[in-house]
Amino acid sequence: MTQTAPPSTTRAPAPRRAGRIHRAWSAAAVAFVTVIGAAAFASLPGLLIEPLHAEFDWSRGTIGFAVSVNLALYGLTAPFAAALMDRFGIRRVVALALTVIAGGSLATVWMTASWQLVLYWGVLVGLGSGSMALAFAATVTNRWFTARRGLVTGILTAAGASGQLIFLPLLSWLVEHHGWRPAAVTVSLAALSVVPFVWLLLRDHPADVGLAPYGGTYTDKPAPVPGAARRALAVLFRAARTGPFWLLAGTFAICGASTNGLVKTHFVPAAHDHGMPVTAAAGLLAVIGVFDVLGTIASGWFTDRFAPRRLLAVYYALRGVSLLFLPLLLAPSVHPPMVFFIVFYGLDWVATVPPTIALCREHYGEDSAIVFGWVLASHQVGAALVAFLGGLARDAFGSYDLVWYAAGGLCAMAALMAMVIRRPAPAATAVAP
Repeated sequence: MTQTAPPSTTRAPAPRRAGRIHRAWSAAAVAFVTVIGAAAFASLPGLLIEPLHAEFDWSRGTIGFAVSVNLALYGLTAPFAAALMDRFGIRRVVALALTVIAGGSLATVWMTASWQLVLYWGVLVGLGSGSMALAFAATVTNRWFTARRGLVTGILTAAGASGQLIFLPLLSWLVEHHGWRPAAVTVSLAALSVVPFVWLLLRDHPADVGLAPYGGTYTDKPAPVPGAARRALAVLFRAARTGPFWLLAGTFAICGASTNGLVKTHFVPAAHDHGMPVTAAAGLLAVIGVFDVLGTIASGWFTDRFAPRRLLAVYYALRGVSLLFLPLLLAPSVHPPMVFFIVFYGLDWVATVPPTIALCREHYGEDSAIVFGWVLASHQVGAALVAFLGGLARDAFGSYDLVWYAAGGLCAMAALMAMVIRRPAPAATAVAP
């Protein structure tokens, strides 16, 4: 008796016209626009410190605490958001996240107490932005691409810098000439404007349009994965039993401390302490955004060709050296050595993301997006600590110098940690149960 073979879950991809651009690139383009629109909220915290201090007489430590809550929730929400995307789909999760960001930013316009800043900007915007974190980019890349993953990861990571480039000069001008409230409203409108693009143009999986991933073979769309929170925690507990997870989490915590927590939050007030106008300091951060795009895309290209751990070691070492020189460069006006620092730091800003995602993919396979979500959580916890401690240090010592030196030392430690990460065994494709 002849047995019938079980139905296969793979088949040839739907035929496409010769020369037609693969739909995966459209998904990447929508994700790019989405991250740009959501990046407006990331441009504002560093611009709020001085205006809120002047209007409400809140200490920089108090304002830094609200920013630290935002950064911490941004990271801690990411792994659960990745699991929720497996359960409810990318479109629903991202559209809801953008709406929450818009509501939280708009609510700050009417706040009168510091606890409201913590609630609106810290909690609501933090939760919404966490669902728009880099785990979103990792999920889109993993689903839609088999080839060119490093390059696409670099492009989507650079989208955040592009958003900073677009919004930071505008927001700084609004804060300077019209106050911080119009800037908060602008952030809210930017987040809402992206929702239609996500809902109408983004699809959750290539199978939704009858296609294979770019460079791969067709697979049916997987069934929704129930128990998103339980799965996110289960992946964490399994990954936490492996050494690479702690090394990746530790290096990425230092990455967050030295970028979002320190430079993005405290560079503008630190430059202002030395007499530089706020608009000029914000313009320098925007220039970081320009070169961040170039550096991150280049890093994605390098990640497809070189050992990710070696790239990480180089990136962190160079970043640490540059931070040690920064206190000597701050001045009332922009001068060539400061421009060199900005260009150099911009190229390195989030160049660490593509090799970090690649290492998560190498070690944890299908769980890599959720694992990276937890690694990103450590990034944001590091950022949150430095956003808070940096404000306290400024209040206590009247200067940010000690913070810059400490961050440089941490980056040297991250470079050593990256070199310790070993290549996975050839058969390892997922977190061991």
